[in-house]
Amino acid sequence: MLARYRPLAAMILVSSGLAVPVAAQSAMSADSPPPKPVISKRAPPQAAADMQAVLAAHAALGPKPIETLTPAEARRQPTPADAVKAVMAQRGLPTAPDASVATRELAYGNHPLQKARIYTPSAGAAGTVRPVIVYYHGGGWVIADLDVYDATPRFLAKALDAVVISVEYRKAPEAKFPAQHADALAAYRWVLANAKGWGGDTQRLALAGESAGGNLAVATAIAARDAKMAAPKHILAIYPIANSSRTLASRAENYTAKPLNTPMLTWFGHYYARSMADMQDPRINLVAADLKGLAPVTIVNAQIDPLRSDGTTLASALRKARVPVEQRTFAGVTHEFFGMGPVVKGAAEAQTYAAARLQSALAR
Repeated sequence: MLARYRPLAAMILVSSGLAVPVAAQSAMSADSPPPKPVISKRAPPQAAADMQAVLAAHAALGPKPIETLTPAEARRQPTPADAVKAVMAQRGLPTAPDASVATRELAYGNHPLQKARIYTPSAGAAGTVRPVIVYYHGGGWVIADLDVYDATPRFLAKALDAVVISVEYRKAPEAKFPAQHADALAAYRWVLANAKGWGGDTQRLALAGESAGGNLAVATAIAARDAKMAAPKHILAIYPIANSSRTLASRAENYTAKPLNTPMLTWFGHYYARSMADMQDPRINLVAADLKGLAPVTIVNAQIDPLRSDGTTLASALRKARVPVEQRTFAGVTHEFFGMGPVVKGAAEAQTYAAARLQSALAR
């Protein structure tokens, strides 16, 4: 998800904590700093003990505040996934990826980042046909990659005996909005055309994603509907970016939260948006999108997360559009918690909940 700032006079539209400079951003270099955040002294809610252990392990790795870095610097910082591995090692748990799920990478486009990692359970008879899940990782459309977000697609593949396609996409500021949304839709089209060759059944297909990827999951379902493409059976949106209001309660409550805080949202917006208008585009501001006719949606949120209110307001917008939706906020956990099932109880509960929702939707 995250870098540095211009003087306040050159600044900003802040909506949903996502800031974009008034000046055209097309002329901005990749390392042009964003504005310095206003410091809030409000403390976020207390995390559960097992979540605190992961946060402490992350702090021990020495990450610098993302909102003070350039994108290139931010991409080199230790991640919450690194912290989970450290905690697992401390507890004597294996840290290598689960070998019962095989992976391979294929390109869906010509850019080096237009690739996907295909997760397939190793068990099963030859010729087994499995449901398909297209998954989009987080990182604010600026940082992170398939390795950082390996835990969730690997879990979904094993728990659901599914073919999971984890989609990589171009990053900002090298490629600004809407490049990431275009890549997400291109990858979805590619999966529909090719999943049969990987043992996948596109009649039983779901979209899923975390954070910025949760936004991509919903936005891709909308784009597929508008393009009259095959629709997913279900959408799993985990702490999605979904609302461009600057007054959301979770932005203030979790202003200084870790590993994601409100100034980091501003940092991301500075780098991926081209102009102020992008922040109100319904592909980002999902609560203003035409949501009618979408597949049922499951939204997972963390209590200690500036994006928590995005999930609750998106759920309300979906209900207003008559889309079946369930939204749950898990207490005592933070942004990025979902893939931490081996060491965080709330994460294991969220994974079980999400898997059950997908299992029901993808049953034969």
